[in-house]
Amino acid sequence: MRVLLVEDDEMIGNSLVRGLERSGWAVDWVRDGLLARSALADGDYTCVLLDLGLPGLDGVEVLRHARGLGNDTPILILTARDGLGQRVEGLDLGADDYLLKPFELPELLARMRAVVRRRHGASNSIIGSGSVQLDLTTREVLYRGMRETLTAREFALMHAMLERPGAILSREQLENRIYGWGEEVMSNAVDVIIHNMRRKLGADTIRNVRGLGWRVVDSQ
Repeated sequence: MRVLLVEDDEMIGNSLVRGLERSGWAVDWVRDGLLARSALADGDYTCVLLDLGLPGLDGVEVLRHARGLGNDTPILILTARDGLGQRVEGLDLGADDYLLKPFELPELLARMRAVVRRRHGASNSIIGSGSVQLDLTTREVLYRGMRETLTAREFALMHAMLERPGAILSREQLENRIYGWGEEVMSNAVDVIIHNMRRKLGADTIRNVRGLGWRVVDSQ
């Protein structure tokens, strides 16, 4: 899964990038509000981690602009600002949650899972439908009563495809969800991941739609 990290503090940013990548996230990191606004307009993110005290453009304005354009990507505010008024303003503008610095990585990851679940309208950690589902907490795919552990990129691919079961996703859409900026993408990377998933779930579970991309098929 791909996350946009908006944080101008180098030490905090480096620490978060390492922790998030170890937890299977592809991370795009920007350090000012103007770059954040551009990244949000151009990128397809599962979640955004947004600091408020940013150079160039304040985090509140980044949030206001994104929601004003109808961008409904889950946004979790990370800030040292502990005033009640600022927290209320951020939530009223459309932030999905608020986490005060300093915080521990496990709590951040749990809150990220929670806002992603709410985006899907799920009360638990399971997304998807029919015979193929994904457990966001354990990072496993559930298939016909069985659980299969996934690599980080397999998990990112299945998450993208099960957000809207049955939807067709192109190669570019899948690459954008699996890889962060600066990561080298081999020309057949998506094909290899899909091949591995078909070995785990069955050849007919992920089908190619010629000229368009791939979709998950309910094979009950």
